[in-house]
Amino acid sequence: MKKMSILSAAVFGLMMSAPVAFADDITFAVVGPMTGQLATIGDQFKQGAQAAADAINAAGGVDGRQIKLSIQDDQCDPKQAVSVANRIVADGVKFVDGHACSGSSIPASAVYAEAGALMMSPASSNPVLTDAAAKAGWPTIMRLYTRDDAQGAFIGPWIAKKFAAKNVVVLHDKSAYGQGVADAVRATMNAGGLKEVYYDGINAGEKDYSALVTKLKDLKADVVYFGGYHPEAGLILRQSAEQNLKFQLIMPDSIASPEFWQVAGPAGEGTMFVFPSDPQAKPEAKAAVEKIKAGGFVPEGFTLFSYAVVQAFAEGVKRAGSDDPGKVAEALKNGTPISTVVGNVTFDEKGDLKNASYDINQWHDGKYAPIAQ
Repeated sequence: MKKMSILSAAVFGLMMSAPVAFADDITFAVVGPMTGQLATIGDQFKQGAQAAADAINAAGGVDGRQIKLSIQDDQCDPKQAVSVANRIVADGVKFVDGHACSGSSIPASAVYAEAGALMMSPASSNPVLTDAAAKAGWPTIMRLYTRDDAQGAFIGPWIAKKFAAKNVVVLHDKSAYGQGVADAVRATMNAGGLKEVYYDGINAGEKDYSALVTKLKDLKADVVYFGGYHPEAGLILRQSAEQNLKFQLIMPDSIASPEFWQVAGPAGEGTMFVFPSDPQAKPEAKAAVEKIKAGGFVPEGFTLFSYAVVQAFAEGVKRAGSDDPGKVAEALKNGTPISTVVGNVTFDEKGDLKNASYDINQWHDGKYAPIAQ
């Protein structure tokens, strides 16, 4: 009888442990530049992911499991990104909301692919990220954001038509993101019949761009398309204004941040940039936007895309009936729309977002809004 009691207790213990194991937290890593010049983007990632996790947890979690976030800082540095990626997979984390900069996402993706983790970037736009993954047969590398070639196909022809016969300069910051998007815009602009008068890369992180400003003056630049980030863009504009040089600056999505105006000041007036159609204006985002704003944060830039990645992970786990990253990725690519704060999204076989749409935004008096095209 004593042996039977011990056996019964053991069986009972195992039975009791089963639901507890199922109810363990599910961890999502959130990776971006949490410190450094681009920390604004990291904060957007963190705020969006946390808001999504809070909302999902409050509604019962993911099949009864609560979402736990692991916030990681890669400073948008490729070497740091690989180090962070190795740490994440060593910790057994299977889902990654990140990275931000394409130059970080691309090398980190190899680490996640080898470990079988599911990485979904809410910001990286260089086509190499998913093109290389597809070529290598890595099914767990995805992005819930748009591609540079799609952005180029949208804005390049518009620049060619809008600024025909004007002196257009194309610049980039030599990064995978900056040069990638600048080259995509340049190619479609050229195809639209407008050839730039000058094309070059700048050194990111410098404080003195006076030589570049002098060059732009000599070229009588009317329009500058710059593939890069807000710190350099703001400095170039301020130093141009100091030399009484005014041109139309057009940027990619990287300057959807109040920090651009903090750097540029009034010299940023009129600056244009391309961004996916404003997710804050979507009815699906209303409750999330109100909740995030109530916490004292404005969900600009990549905030809602990071939120949507967490939603996609949660939905994928439910659809797959498993937290196996490969099965989750397969479930997310099955063609059935996924309801998120940025609207219903679907993915192609490469893991890219389908049917992206864009706005052309313009800065005015410290704020930006879409313009008529």
